[in-house]
Amino acid sequence: MNTDDTITIYDVAREAGVSMATVSRVVNGNKNVKENTRKKVLEVIERLDYRPNAVARGLASKKTTTVGVVIPNIANAYFSILAKGIDDIATMYKYNIVLASSDEDDDREINVINTLFAKQVDGIIFMGHHLTEKIRAEFSRARTPIVLAGTVDLDHQLPSVNIDYSKATQDAVDILARNNSKIAFVSGPLIDAINGKVRLNGYKNSLKNNNLPFKEGLVFEAQYKYQEGYNLAQRVMNSGATAAYVTEDELAAGLLNGLFEAGKKIPEDFEIITSNDSTIALYTRPNMTSISQPIYDLGAVAMRMLTKIMNKEELDEKEIILNHNIKDRGTTKP
Repeated sequence: MNTDDTITIYDVAREAGVSMATVSRVVNGNKNVKENTRKKVLEVIERLDYRPNAVARGLASKKTTTVGVVIPNIANAYFSILAKGIDDIATMYKYNIVLASSDEDDDREINVINTLFAKQVDGIIFMGHHLTEKIRAEFSRARTPIVLAGTVDLDHQLPSVNIDYSKATQDAVDILARNNSKIAFVSGPLIDAINGKVRLNGYKNSLKNNNLPFKEGLVFEAQYKYQEGYNLAQRVMNSGATAAYVTEDELAAGLLNGLFEAGKKIPEDFEIITSNDSTIALYTRPNMTSISQPIYDLGAVAMRMLTKIMNKEELDEKEIILNHNIKDRGTTKP
């Protein structure tokens, strides 16, 4: 239980044995909750005296509290789930959300951030594939609180919520190494720190631990798009790889279908593990084995962190790492 005087959504979820998403649905009056679950959550809320609007009251000197959310691609399943977690917690605190998409364009991202600053938002949650020096400069000049969600800050300057992407990648490649000696690393742009440094480091660590050599020819770079994964299939096969770890689900789905079109049987001839366990992983046949991460909770926890900063509360942790696991499905051998 929390040691300070403030009961949080995490406390309620833990005590009730449900997810934070369920608690937020109950608080927001969403009817899509089983009646016995609703009663259990409401009982815990009453017993713990949980007051989700406490922070909003602490900011009562302002007419409204507005939070800007910068998202690289609103159509991407991973970021849409993450944004849902942010929005649900914001709704609980009666905050207004301004959602701005950068369309994965660095220059547009700068414009979007400056537009949010011009609107005098009270805080920003940044979801981006990487922190450019220009973005860092904009953030450092601003007095507006910033929290990163699903974005790695290698300089450890900004509050953030992530999973351990290096360890998660290592866990995935360890599974592939059970049956394969040539494992491809199929990635979004390597300029993104999360790919080119953090995940690639996990890939290399797994190869080393499994006595496999690292080969540049097994590293493939593409944009985060289905067609790019599909187009990579022939090059991946030509490399001699019999398995691939892929950093993004849409990219992985494209690779899977490209391999299938080329006559490969999955997983008999080729094994794949993807990274985000978004709904895309369940749309393919076979369903894709994936690193599973609490995407909704990444957004929800980031929003809760931001409320604390805006209310000038002390953060227990500046960099929060949530748990991950591997969901075994049809693209890996038993």
